[in-house]
Amino acid sequence: MPRRILLTGGSSGIGFAAARLLLEQGHGLILPCRDAVTAEATVARLRAALGGAGPGLPEPALSAPVADLADLSSVDRCADALLEHGEPIDTLVLNAGLQDSGAKEPRRSAQGYELTIAVNHLAHQALALRLLPLVEAGQAPRLVVTASEVHDPTTPGGRVGPPAGLGDLEGLRSGPGFEMVAGGVAFQADKAYKDSKLCNMLFARALERRLRQRGRPLPVLAWSPGLVIPRDNGGFFRSSRRHNELGQRLFALVARDLLRVTASPAQAGALLARLATDAEEGAPGFRYRCNQVLGPGRLREALVEPSAEACDDALAERLWTISADLVGLPPLPL
Repeated sequence: MPRRILLTGGSSGIGFAAARLLLEQGHGLILPCRDAVTAEATVARLRAALGGAGPGLPEPALSAPVADLADLSSVDRCADALLEHGEPIDTLVLNAGLQDSGAKEPRRSAQGYELTIAVNHLAHQALALRLLPLVEAGQAPRLVVTASEVHDPTTPGGRVGPPAGLGDLEGLRSGPGFEMVAGGVAFQADKAYKDSKLCNMLFARALERRLRQRGRPLPVLAWSPGLVIPRDNGGFFRSSRRHNELGQRLFALVARDLLRVTASPAQAGALLARLATDAEEGAPGFRYRCNQVLGPGRLREALVEPSAEACDDALAERLWTISADLVGLPPLPL
C-alpha cells in the first residue's frame, strides 16, 4: 500500500536514490530542501528520471517545501505549513547529513550553533517534535534515522581519528557559540561529525522510549549506510571536497575502486527505501541496522548493537532535554 513519506536530504546522494525508488514504487514524497532553487531542481530531476509525471505519479505525489536545516526558523515555517495542511505522514525519514572534514574552523547555523550538530541533530529533533502529531496520525507510522557506524569507536570507521564522545554535554549546554558538543577542546571537524551521529543514535533511542512510555509505541529505525562515495561531485562528501579535493579524490579511488569497501548511492538508497516502507520493519521498538563490509565488493545488512555510549539512557535523556530547549520546544514529556 502506498505510503506518504517525508525524507530530508533527498536532493542528492543516498536520499535522492531512495526518493527515485520510492516514487517508482508509487509512494508519495515530501522532500524538504534548503532553498527554492534546490527544491525546484530536485523535483525536476526526479520527474525527468521517471519520464515526467508518469503513470500513478500525479503532481501532488511529490512536493519539495523549503526547510533549511541550518536555520531553525526555516524548519519551523516548513513544519507550520505541513501542520496547517494536516495530511498524515506515514514515515518520517531524518536522513540529511553534513560532514565538513578538513575544516579548520566551525561554520555556524543561523542561530549560532556549530553547523554539523545543528544540521545533523538539532534541526532533525525540531522537525520530529513538531511533526509528531502528523506521524502518529499516519498509516502504520514509523521513523527512520540515518546514523553512521562512526558513532562507535570500536568500528573500523570509528577508530580512524578522534573518537566520538559527548562528555557531559558542556559545549551543547553552553548554547550558541560552542565548538564541540563535549566542550573543553578546540573544533575538530571529523569528531564533530562522529559526535553528531552519536547524537542521532541517542535521539532515536530516547524518542522510541518516550513514545512507548506514552502508550504510543512506534518503530524507530536507526541505520548506518556504510561508506558511500558517488562518482559524481554530489552526495555526502561535497562539503569536505572544498577543503581537500585531491585528498578526497585519492581516498575515493582507494576505498571505492581499489579496496571496494564502499556502497553505491543506489545500494544504500534501496536499503533506506526498504526501511521506510517494508511491512516487516513495522514492529514497534528501536532497532539499529548497519551495512557491514564483509570483503572487497561484499556488503551485508545486519542488526547490530549501538556503541556503549549510545546505549547510555541517562545521557540520552540529558541530550534530549538540552536539545529540545535549544530548539525552543517542549521535550515531549514521558
